Amino acid sequence: MKHAIIVTGGKQYRVAEGDVVFVEKLPVDAGETVTFDQVLAVIDEGGSNFGTPTVAGATVTASVVKNGKGKKIRVFKMKPKKGYRNTKGHRQPYTQVKIEKIGA
Repeated sequence: MKHAIIVTGGKQYRVAEGDVVFVEKLPVDAGETVTFDQVLAVIDEGGSNFGTPTVAGATVTASVVKNGKGKKIRVFKMKPKKGYRNTKGHRQPYTQVKIEKIGA
């Protein structure tokens, strides 16, 4: 099985063909394809190829399944004995992609 380590949204992901991964929001619509060209390593049965810092000519092609928002988190701040209370909510946007092809 062929694996690759890609960088997107400031995070690194280990992916294989057929994997479904949640990454930071990308400016593409559902159904489109996206190509990740920042590939740090390509690993398969025959050996491994590590880049310095990226592998030259390696790309990972994926199709966008959907865009959405994660679960809501609550941020609560309070100062005791002062009457200060502040509650905020946050939902992190994401893009769900399915890895189609790893080209090295």
